Amino acid sequence: MQNESIMIRDLPLEERPREKLKTLGPEALTNAELLAILIRTGNKNESAVQLATRILTRGGGLRNLPDLSLEDLQENRGIGPDKAVTIKAALELGCRLATAPREASGSITNPRQAAELFMEELRYKKKEYFKILLLNTKNHIISREEISVGSLNASIVHPREIFNIPLRKSASSVILFHNHPSGDPSPSQEDLEVTRRLVEAGNILGIAVRDHIIIGDGCFYSFREKGLL
Repeated sequence: MQNESIMIRDLPLEERPREKLKTLGPEALTNAELLAILIRTGNKNESAVQLATRILTRGGGLRNLPDLSLEDLQENRGIGPDKAVTIKAALELGCRLATAPREASGSITNPRQAAELFMEELRYKKKEYFKILLLNTKNHIISREEISVGSLNASIVHPREIFNIPLRKSASSVILFHNHPSGDPSPSQEDLEVTRRLVEAGNILGIAVRDHIIIGDGCFYSFREKGLL
């Protein structure tokens, strides 16, 4: 049986992704339709929407799309270097938007507020990332810093690496963050030991460790909230 393919130009005007977005807004479009707008055209056998659907299916869904490399994307017929770059750029913008603090000058008043600053950035990571949030005396954010990538252990997360930046930027306190790729934010024994060492080092240096927050898949564990700090 010959494979039938409906091109976007053959669709009713109101069903074409670009026109649909203009009239109904981006929230009305499926993931495949939004991706189709980025890639613009399909190939001789597939419309842009069909090609986008195949990319999402082969990649394991929208959640895994940011993990695809340029080479992975180009394995799909109809996706050349320019389209692959466009997709990667759009995904990076989405990631940056998700992780940008809404009020960089606002004060951090509770663990959930702090966790939300890193939740979307860290919840899907396949490796453990260790980051810190620098705060001034009024608990306003000074900056967000990445310290290390890899398994959390005493050799990687050394007090020297953690407190070098807060000292240079005259931070009054810090909040520690790392993610668990498993999705379960429950602390390990190593997490507990590293946190204890860093709290002690911070006390010596005059930089308080206000919290250590472990990010899971849509959830978090706050050492302060659990009475461990």
